[in-house]
Amino acid sequence: MPGELNVGAGERGRRPATIYDVARLAGVSHMTVSRYLRGTTGVGAESGRKVARAVALLDYRPNRMARIMRTRRSDRIAVILPDATGMMPTRLLTGAARAAHEAGYLLDLVALEGDAAARAERIHTLLRPEYVAGIVAFTPLHAWTGDRAPTEMAVPVVVDGEYDDNMRAQGVLADATPAAGIVRHLAGLGHRRFLHVAGPQAWASARNRRAVYEATVAELGLESYGVAPGDWGAEAGRRAAGWLPGSGVTAVFAANDRTAFGVVQGLRELGIDVPGQVSVFGWDDDEIGRCLVPALSTVSVDRERQGGDAVRRLLALLNGQEPAAPPEAGALNRLVVRDSTGPAPTRAV
Repeated sequence: MPGELNVGAGERGRRPATIYDVARLAGVSHMTVSRYLRGTTGVGAESGRKVARAVALLDYRPNRMARIMRTRRSDRIAVILPDATGMMPTRLLTGAARAAHEAGYLLDLVALEGDAAARAERIHTLLRPEYVAGIVAFTPLHAWTGDRAPTEMAVPVVVDGEYDDNMRAQGVLADATPAAGIVRHLAGLGHRRFLHVAGPQAWASARNRRAVYEATVAELGLESYGVAPGDWGAEAGRRAAGWLPGSGVTAVFAANDRTAFGVVQGLRELGIDVPGQVSVFGWDDDEIGRCLVPALSTVSVDRERQGGDAVRRLLALLNGQEPAAPPEAGALNRLVVRDSTGPAPTRAV
């Protein structure tokens, strides 16, 4: 009877599930299952739910080699990063890999190393259907592909984000709008005198966070005691904590969470309570910050979503569909208020 299958019994225990098993369990045709797996249109919502349930129950895995032979297209997606560095965007790649694997593709990580000629050769090698089904680039490609638009490439290409050779965010990825929200939130708690511990100014994201901080402090008629230099590390924050005794500062905005960790530790060593005497706000939502005492207030940046959305836009192109627009920077950022921030004290340190 359509829609019924004894999952896990008899022959199912001896062989992998086929597309026909999925169709029989879902009570639909195998062509409907095929359209659903390809992500093409023509599958109703109810049918889609039935197929998804059958795929999960049967632990169905598409036959990769059969798909390659049928479509004459590789089952690999290349993710291109600029020159390999220690600043690997782990969360970005996690989101990209998850989206690729869910669609039955493998993910290859490619770093554009070497001089301009070597990079151009690497790109042109990749732009062949027998090597990859498509490319997601987290670095601009125009320098290596000339004036050709992504739509003119031999395989679909999605360029998402702008990083330089050291994985330093540029353009929209360096958006610092949440810095204004941090200052406004702290001002709403009664804080009037601030310190900013900056990131290295070679990074556009660090420069932008400092600029938005200073502009917002001025706009609200608040006072900035100063900007302490930093390098994204905890020790810079620990040193900056030494600026606070006698300063009248009641709130510190650190350019990232690791620097904020150092600020909290430095204040603890000075016998200054967080947040009783000084509130501390970071940026990045580092997992360690959730476990600190007090837990760190921060800006959560959804890099997993960014990576996954980029791959899903590529998958839409592979399926002949119009890809969705990339998320705006503001949609990736969210203020997370935790225990390291509180009302301004009646008496400053």
